[in-house]
Amino acid sequence: MSGHSHWSTIRRKKGAADAKRGQLFTKLAKEITIAAREGGGDPGMNLQLQYAIDRAKSQNMPKENIERAIKRGTGELKDGAQIEEITYEGYGPSGIALMIECVTDNRNRAVADLRHTLNRYGGTFAEAGSVGWQFTRISYFAFPLNDLNPDEIFEFAVEAGADDVTFEDSLVEIFAAVESFKEISDRLKEASIQPQEAELRMIPNNETELEIDETVQVLKVIEALEDLDDVQRVFSNLRLTDQIMEKLETA
Repeated sequence: MSGHSHWSTIRRKKGAADAKRGQLFTKLAKEITIAAREGGGDPGMNLQLQYAIDRAKSQNMPKENIERAIKRGTGELKDGAQIEEITYEGYGPSGIALMIECVTDNRNRAVADLRHTLNRYGGTFAEAGSVGWQFTRISYFAFPLNDLNPDEIFEFAVEAGADDVTFEDSLVEIFAAVESFKEISDRLKEASIQPQEAELRMIPNNETELEIDETVQVLKVIEALEDLDDVQRVFSNLRLTDQIMEKLETA
């Protein structure tokens, strides 16, 4: 599971993810708006909103942009744009399953862009439900180990409801049921740990390993999908092995 997080890190280092800052701000604003709409505009009472704001600040998103996104979510700001969250399903090259989370104000445009991108890279659009059964929604947290005590982290994470805690390359990853999101968030806050990632995400029930060239083709379509304005995140059942990760890091 951790391979996907490492791939995201590699992309950030190479500057491949969200190369256009305007596009990045747009996606962050949508995330803030949705969080505010679902849980209210007070980050002290809305963990998803707090984490969305933290991610925006880490990318130097202007304060006024953040405040405007919150007001749009709470309904204080009426700009005529009604955005909605939709998850689409598809297959990439070599039959890799894809779950594509979108936030859009134009469903028809989102579908057209997704279909075009998938077709361009040898993938296909799938009917609702035909792919989703291969994934489970979970709570996910990631942060650097630094000088923290692994045993203490493992203990409080499990007590808070974690199903798994991994320590790899100085990165701590916590996997838990959706219902445990708040409890783990609270425990991390008590321990003064600020996660780099804290979200609900989809993980594959089973992963598929491909040859290196085939893996690169799949990653290309995932990158292309993530570059679309309406796409927030893409999840797949692709297994990223150590060998493949080494090649990607040196590419």
